[in-house]
This record gives sequence, structure tokens and C-alpha cells, in this order.
Amino acid sequence: MATLSQDDIEKLFSGAPQYFARNEGPFISVPNPSVAFPFDENLQIRDLTDHCQIEAKAWSGVTAHPHLTRDLNHDAAEKQQAEQRSRSHFFVRCRERPNMLSLQGLEKGTMGYQAALELGVSDALEEEQFGFDSIGKKARAIVDAREHMLSHEGWLHRIPESEVLGRLQGNGETYRNNTLKKRQSSESYNDLFGNFMRPRYIALDKKDSHSLTNQIVALLKCLGTANVWIDLSHVEWRIRLGQILWGQPHGDRLDGDSSIHNTECSSEMAEEKYWLLLQILMATELLIRLDAVTQGEEYGAGSFRPMDVVQFERAANSTVRWSLLLARSWLDNIEIVADGESTQDDTFKQDAPTDDAPTAHDPTLVQTIRAKSASWLAAIASHMPFNHHHGVNHMTPAFPARHYVVKGRNGQRQVDGLIHFAKKLRWPGIEDYEARITTHMKDAVKNKPDTSMCDCGYDAKSKGNTNNDYFGTWDVTCQRGSHRERARARRRRLAAALHPSGWMSKSYVFGLMLPGDGLSHFLMATLLENDDVAMSKLGSFANLCGGFVYSGMSFWSTSCILGRVLAAGKGSAECMGWVSTDIVPTGVQDGWLNIDVRDVNEDVANLGKKSRIWAKRRLERDSSIVGDGDEDSASPADFTIPWENRYKTPPANVYVNFASLQLSPSSLSLHPTPLPEIMATPRHESAPAPDLFSQPASLTFRVGIDGISDRQHIFSLLYDVNFVNAHPCSPPRGVRFVKSPSSPTIREIDVSGQASLGNTSRSLHRMGHPLHKFFNYKVMHISEVIQKKQLPLYELLGVGYPDNKAPGNAVLVIDCMTQIVELPQSPVLERLVSPTASPRAERKHSFSFAAKMHYESHKRQSGSDLEILVRSLCSEQGWNAIISRRKRGCLACAIREAGALGYKVIVRVD
Repeated sequence: MATLSQDDIEKLFSGAPQYFARNEGPFISVPNPSVAFPFDENLQIRDLTDHCQIEAKAWSGVTAHPHLTRDLNHDAAEKQQAEQRSRSHFFVRCRERPNMLSLQGLEKGTMGYQAALELGVSDALEEEQFGFDSIGKKARAIVDAREHMLSHEGWLHRIPESEVLGRLQGNGETYRNNTLKKRQSSESYNDLFGNFMRPRYIALDKKDSHSLTNQIVALLKCLGTANVWIDLSHVEWRIRLGQILWGQPHGDRLDGDSSIHNTECSSEMAEEKYWLLLQILMATELLIRLDAVTQGEEYGAGSFRPMDVVQFERAANSTVRWSLLLARSWLDNIEIVADGESTQDDTFKQDAPTDDAPTAHDPTLVQTIRAKSASWLAAIASHMPFNHHHGVNHMTPAFPARHYVVKGRNGQRQVDGLIHFAKKLRWPGIEDYEARITTHMKDAVKNKPDTSMCDCGYDAKSKGNTNNDYFGTWDVTCQRGSHRERARARRRRLAAALHPSGWMSKSYVFGLMLPGDGLSHFLMATLLENDDVAMSKLGSFANLCGGFVYSGMSFWSTSCILGRVLAAGKGSAECMGWVSTDIVPTGVQDGWLNIDVRDVNEDVANLGKKSRIWAKRRLERDSSIVGDGDEDSASPADFTIPWENRYKTPPANVYVNFASLQLSPSSLSLHPTPLPEIMATPRHESAPAPDLFSQPASLTFRVGIDGISDRQHIFSLLYDVNFVNAHPCSPPRGVRFVKSPSSPTIREIDVSGQASLGNTSRSLHRMGHPLHKFFNYKVMHISEVIQKKQLPLYELLGVGYPDNKAPGNAVLVIDCMTQIVELPQSPVLERLVSPTASPRAERKHSFSFAAKMHYESHKRQSGSDLEILVRSLCSEQGWNAIISRRKRGCLACAIREAGALGYKVIVRVD
């Protein structure tokens, strides 16, 4: 039999995704997973993705990967602004793991291929930064390194905070006006090394000692100094930026009984805020220079030489790269305005407490703040006062004490994103919520905001209520004193205190966010903190990686297995890491919930360097279109047509009806672990936290199978499994197969687009992609799987093989498609052009076909009770599974993706 030519293979696998994991360069350690269509030039095929597009501009900060938001096409001004920004941007080779774009798959409750691989090397697994065990005082090594940085042998002068804020203000104007490149290099050099940095001899550019390149090297070395700056590659510190900048001693940061209220601790927190502002200043100085030297690089006009790029990549550690991302977020979203001057005497009168000053807020002020809590969001969206509090030694006549106003440049955009989030989740009372927020935003623009409402929270002690208000953040990934290995989890699970005008809300409204899952926490915290009714019913302690019941609905984080299972139901909604559904646990009142679940043993054993993402060659071989063979020697007989929905004896019809969700009574009470015990977090958060009961969840279904009386089936959610959206594909155009009459292999392949294989019409089919015989799979109808659910996976796979032992790469395909057909169908259309159609007709309809393929790949399906059942079954058995919808992709491509991921189960739905 003749072998297939390269042209034959390209036509045969046109529209078939191919799976890779490749290193992007010598300075990027972890391989980058990717999916490509190397045999296609049609953009509507090449742009097929397995994940959703970001829906709002307010959420762009969730990822460092290049992307377009869905609403960009409807906002001409924002589109023009995005184009202007892209022309002068230095691209920071630093990304979050897992890729947050890929973390929300097309199927609700799923993730994409890239996120599935990157979970094993996620940022949450990184070891915590040495010495940074508190938001306040740092370890001795950190203090010594910072003192050296400010000494005569270090890089920096200690400048007053007023100058830090003033320089940040100037950098913002330079960034937006893009004026640095127009200035003389000596001018920017003198500005940098005047009274801010200490001059050092830098000889990278020997022609001009004052050049931007030499300035960049100096900034790079300073910002890369160990034990001085916060390393934002650690997930925890990305979330806590807002807590350092905006947390208040009498608000959302502290427990009422914490000793942090004393003056010494307050000064420590002020010092840490100073160092963070200094880090942001250093990063903005570096970024605007990198933007300037790379401007016009696409036209060959950049002044950054290839050698300079190599030097930068070699010297830039994770602290530098993540600081640059922070600088970009700050410059894009924050504006600092000097709001008048004040003398030192006035400042101290304002800030220093008197002997008879009360230790708590005035009760009248507290009541005023509470009365205005509904409009705080609009106020801080426009302004927030920002005073510096350094002592007399840091104030100079050249830089007097000033009252700075930090303005969110995109307040309305952020509020629009919040409203969109609430609408997508069908938040109770959304009409009133939207009207209230919109009105307050308009008032805030017209009127000067009440700054007292922004500065202060209310102190729980002022009302004598210390039992219902909690301040801080706790870890609920592991229990205190046991299961400590779970602290090294792929998803960090945190509980937090909600509070009117809390720091999490301020982080969101100001848009100061770094890539990672922090945005999902900020969105839900902001939504709740701005809804007085919800706060009164749910309380201040929030398990932001669990779920809650409110107003006849339940809301679940996709970090929780129950959220990923219920997302498959009809009528559920998913948005930015949260799922809403009308399914409510039986007998549960409004409040927060935590689900007790175990990790899959295989997942825990394959973290870090043992993760599958490192087995790059094996990953590509296990998903190759030619299996373990070679493209040069492939023949038609090496391929088969995967069958589905076709049985010798038709399977029984199955009827599934969801009955109830039960949370079992449990004596297991998880006391949230104070974060200092397992990671770098504030020491003051070791204060008592509320007990959080962790309850096992089970789902009950009424299942009807032909020939068997209806009965109830209960599935317990035992394991924290993942569901991956099978990557969409497009069936090959103009390809026909003739199957061998005695085997499932292909006898002949016609790639000419003409019916030249004779009149054997019953053997002539148009369908999805073929599958190499290297791959092994077993199709089992859902009715059979339900009846054999007590059997382990290896027994289900072994049926029909010698000694009931399946090959190592065997995959179980669970058939959940409601329609039973005689022959395989196209992944998109039930039947494409008939075999006798002319090539001219195919070409005529090719564009409309591609357009429909593109539409189907992005449309999110409504789900069903059957899909909830099969996901519950996977959780009970501990099966990570690929969810493959027939209208989006063929079975062959799903089997190859399972090979790439090392998954053993594919769920085929209609």
C-alpha cells in the first residue's frame, strides 16, 4: 500500500489541533504549552481556542498574556487607546501560571489545555520569599539589606515620601505623553542620579556614559538586589498590594483585639508602605526607559541592541520582571495629584494623637460612615487621599509635606466591569444594584467626595461587637496541625474579611491588579461589600474559594469542585472564576460554605519538576497525528475512523433528573490556619478566626434506564478533579475515506476533492479526523458506566483485552450523547456536502462553513442534568476528564489531547 505524501497528510489533518510544550527561550525556565494548526492558513481555523475571551476591559489585568477583550470592538476610544499603548510598550517576558485566559474553558466549569498542564507548576507552588513573614516588620536580613541599599555603598538616597509621590506623578505624565525619548539623555540622567540614585560607573554604553542604556542597567541592578524588594512572583503578595497601600488600622486589616494597634506597629506598616512605593517608583523609572529605547523597534528604529536584550534577560530576575508588570498596572490605572501644600506643624496637628483623643472612632462618625456605605464605591472610584507620614527628618523645604490625591484613572470602567460581573451571575436585585451604583458614580464625578468615608472604616470595637466582624486573611487549604502537605496545593484557597471600603475593593476599583486569580477574589469582595443586604445576611467572614447561599441561589468559586460540577447544569452561569446556579443545598440557609474534598493522589505526586509539562517530547509523541510512527512512512492502513454512537446492539435510552444537593453533617471543623504558619503574611493575622465547617457534598439523581425500573443514584464529590474543555477542531475539507470491510482501518484515502474511489457509497464517508492505530480507546455508554460505577477505571478499560489488561495509553470514552445515529458525524454539521457534490460547490460554501465553525467553537452550551451527573461520577471516582462536545470537535482530536495531558477519561456530550 502506498505511503501518504506530505501533501496528503496536510490535507488529511487540516483543521486538526496539534499539542506542544516548548521552551520559549534560554531565560524562560518552564515550557509553554500551546495548541497550533500548522496545516491551515484560514484565520477562522487558526484562531480557534478552547477558552473564553475576557469580556470586559476592567478585567484585562487578570493575565500578562497578549489578548483582546470582547468589548473592545464596541468602544472606539478604548480601542484607539489600546493601539497607542501597544506602539510604545516594552514586552515583559513574565507570565502567570496557570494562564488565566485558559483557566475558563468554553464549557462552563472547565479549563483549557494550557491551564491544565500549568496547574502542576502553578505560581501557588512557589516557595515563599525568605524574610517577608509580615506586612510590617521584616526579618533581620531584610532590614540589613535595606539599610545597605540606603547607605553610601548602596544604590539609593533616602528621599522623603513626598518626593517619592512627586516623582511617581511625574513618571505618570511622562508615560502618558511619551516624552522621555525626546529629552536629552543627560537630562534624564541628572534627574535620576541627582538626589535619588547614587551614581555608579556603568560601561555598557561606552560612547555615552549618560545614555538610557546605562541608566537601565543601573536601575536593573538596583531593583534586582536580593532581600530588599517584594518578589511578586509569589501569589500571596500580588493580592496583598492593596492591603499595604490602603489597609487601615481601624478597618479591614486588623482584628479588634490585635496588638498591632500600638504606635510601633503602625510605624512598621508605614515603613513597609514607603518601601512598596519606592519599589513602584524604581519599576516605573525602569519601564519608561525600556519603553523609550524599544519604541519603533518594529520598524528597525529601536535603540536597544540585541546584545542589550540578552544582557537584560540575563540580569532580570523574577523580582524585576514582576515589578515591571506592577509598574505597567500603576501607570495605566493610577494618577497622583498634589492637592495643595501643608506645613509640618499642620501635618502633625492632623496626624499626631493628643492625650485626650479617643482610641476608637467617634460613634457619630461611625454611624455617618455606615449610612454612606452604599456610595463609598463611587467615591473611591474617583479619588482617595494619600498622606505621607514620615517624620521630621524626612521633610525638606524642597519637598514639603503635601496632601496627595490618588485618582483611579478608570473608575467608571471598573464599575462597569463590576455591574457586568453581577449581571452575568444574575445577582439578586441587580436592577436596584445597578441603578444605585450608577447614581453614586454620577454624584461622585460632580461633587467632591467625602474623604472621611474613604479614609476610615468602622471599628468593630466601637459597637462592642467583636464576634461578628473579622479582619485579616486566613488559609483554608489545610487544617491546623494536620495535612500540612496540602499547603503545597495547585490552587491557594483563602478566606478573607469583608468590610465596607475594604482594601480588596479598593484594589479592584483602582485597577491596581497583577496577573493571577486575585481578580476573582476582588470582584466578589467588591460586589458583596457594596451590597448592604448581602453583607448583613452573609456576615463579614468570606470563604472566597468556597461558596455561599444567598437569596434562593448558590454561588461557587471554580476553585471549589462543587462549582465546577454544578456549572454543567442548565441555567447555570459562569463569569471570572465564579458560578451561579439555582441549585441550593437542601436545608441550608444564607451563609458561606466549604466543601470537604480530597486531592487526587496522582495529581499530588506529579507537582513541580514531576509535572507532565516537563516531559515535552513524550507529550508531543503521545498526541502526535501519526502516533509513534513517522510522517514519511505513514500509510492509510495506519489510521482508523473512531466510532461513537454506533453499537451492534443499541444502548438503552437514559433519562436523568437532578433531585437534590446534600451537604452531610460533619464533625470536621476546619479552623482556618493563620497564614503566618505556612506562608509570608502579616503576623497580626494569628488572631482568632471563626471556625469554618467543611462538609462533604453529594448529589442525588433519579435515573431511568430502559428495561430497569427508575431508581435514585447518589454520587459523592470525593476528589478535587479537573475538567478540561476539548480543543475545537474543523473537519478536513475535500477528504474521503474507504474503510476496510474486515477491520476498522482505512483502506483508501481520497484527498483530491473528487469522488474517485468508485461507487462504494456505503463505505464512503465525510467525518472528523482519522486516528492513528497507536491510540487505544474504549467507548462505553453512560447507562453502562452508571451500572458499573463500583468498578475501578482499569477494569472498565480492560474489558475485551487479553487478561482484561488494557494498554497503557487506553482512554475511556463515556458516551453521553442523547442522539443515537448509525454513522459518525461531522464535529460541526450533522452532514456536510454529499459525496457527489462538486469541488466548485465545496469552494462556494467554504467561507460560510468556516464562519459557522468559528461561531460553534465560541458558543457556550446550556448544559443538562446528565452532564452534572457524569461530572459527579468523575469526582466520586477521582477521574480528571476531558469534556468534548460533538458540535465543537471530533473524537479523534479529543483522544490525542487526552494523550497530551495524560488523562484517561473523555466525556462526549451532544
